[in-house]
Amino acid sequence: MSGFFILLIALVLIALFLVGIYNGFVSLKNKVDEAWSGISVQLKRRYDLIPNIVSTVKGYAAHEKETLERVINARNSAVSLQPGDVQGQAQANAAISQGIRQLFALAESYPDLKANTNFMSLQNSLTEIEDNLQNARRYYNATVRDYNTKCQSFPSVIIARAFNFVTREFFELDSAEESRNVQVQF
Repeated sequence: MSGFFILLIALVLIALFLVGIYNGFVSLKNKVDEAWSGISVQLKRRYDLIPNIVSTVKGYAAHEKETLERVINARNSAVSLQPGDVQGQAQANAAISQGIRQLFALAESYPDLKANTNFMSLQNSLTEIEDNLQNARRYYNATVRDYNTKCQSFPSVIIARAFNFVTREFFELDSAEESRNVQVQF
């Protein structure tokens, strides 16, 4: 009888250990999803701000149609991406960052625009959003790192494979140039 109880206790402890690993995966998966949600919120704020910036610049630089259209097209393509498309979002946001840099470079040619209070307010909002977006990316990548480490470590890799917990993509930028915040100072 005592051998049976020892075996039963060992099985219960193993089951509890496996449940703990599984619950750890669920917790980390939820943190990754929450972190992605944080990025999505900041991207939406950014996407909503871009048309305001473009329309403000358009009033001063109507003949710079190509630059303005490029920024709006980049924004529209980013908005149309699937919510969980990490790589697509990274590429789309690289295009938006480049377009915003061009837009602000264009704005330097128009002193009246640089002095416009609406434009200055939009610049400040964009700076805040870019800072928040950078923090959200950093948090997302940290949660993905923890989740992926658990997915690839022994013995949790066994549970990961059994319950289809797959590694997630990092939110990576294509170049070091894109990792800098958009400069909006004039």
